[in-house]
Amino acid sequence: MPKNSFKDNPLTQEYEEKAKNLLKSELKRRGIGYRELSEKLALIGLQETERNLANKISRGGFTAVFFIQCLEAIGVKELSIKN
Repeated sequence: MPKNSFKDNPLTQEYEEKAKNLLKSELKRRGIGYRELSEKLALIGLQETERNLANKISRGGFTAVFFIQCLEAIGVKELSIKN
């Protein structure tokens, strides 16, 4: 299997889109922008600029670790995943 096959897989891209939309929805629900997210992540020891966050989230290809760090930083206690 070629090195980029996983990343190019339409199913992978679909789930990246879902993760991106879940995170963006939680940010919007709480009225938190990328600047405030950057500040909240800094409180847990993660240094990310506002621009870096915008780029990373818009791509949707972030790690599960980053996703959970963001959710915890903004105070998400429960997350509903619906299609």
